[in-house]
Amino acid sequence: MTATSDLFSPQGLNFANYQPRHFKWQLDGKVATITLNRPERKNPLTFESYAELRDLFRNLVYADQIKTVVITGAGDNFCSGGDVHEIIGPLVEMQRNGDMNGLLAFTRMTGDLVKAMRACPQPIVAAVDGVCAGAGAILAMASDLRLGTAASKVAFLFVRVGLAGADMGACNILPRIIGAGRAAELLYTGRSMNGEEAERWGFYNRLCGAETLLADAQEMAAALADGPTFGHAMTKRCIHQEWSMSIDDAIEAEAQAQAICMQTQDYERAYEAFVAKRKPVFQGN
Repeated sequence: MTATSDLFSPQGLNFANYQPRHFKWQLDGKVATITLNRPERKNPLTFESYAELRDLFRNLVYADQIKTVVITGAGDNFCSGGDVHEIIGPLVEMQRNGDMNGLLAFTRMTGDLVKAMRACPQPIVAAVDGVCAGAGAILAMASDLRLGTAASKVAFLFVRVGLAGADMGACNILPRIIGAGRAAELLYTGRSMNGEEAERWGFYNRLCGAETLLADAQEMAAALADGPTFGHAMTKRCIHQEWSMSIDDAIEAEAQAQAICMQTQDYERAYEAFVAKRKPVFQGN
């Protein structure tokens, strides 16, 4: 007999045995870690890795057993952006051939990755060291929380290759993280932020040592995974949806969201733990 939950989930990824082709995947209890894994090239993205990441984050909507996600890069760098030879070269060829449909299909596909990251219910923690440029900076920006190192360099460098700073939602999301004036400076100039500036401007939640960065990010993710994860998912959804709402609409949306959360067993568990003077053990339902 088919389990009820199986009727509503797509037939696709088996997360316990998932073996991606274009990055590394590690599952530790309720925490998944994605590692961009081309360290010899500073972990650039390709057409295929963009698409595989997009599909993964889309499928995480159905991964009830995964509560948080960490994304990082192998070696001493996070991600250098789109691969010059495997992405930018073919895109220039499309431009020369007047293939606007191909160019638009690519830019929509990269934007779909950000949409999938924002739509998945799991909080995403980015662990950023070294180079974090172009599309790599977008991956960090699209995460919910960011830990970095003092040696990291974050650059939205699209303007330096003759493009707009308007890429994969940067003109919408980045100003909400660091402010409109600061975002405009980075998007117009394409200059790098060092780690201390990124933390001071609010891009990073905090700085870590390079030797502890990934462990710190996984510890943060594990702490979130042990919390009221239904409530976390609701918080993420509200943060995303309320960007386009008036204050009155946002207050009403949050009233409805909180009333839904009050129907969870985690809410009852928290009350019972408080009465018993013990720490609550949340289960995400």
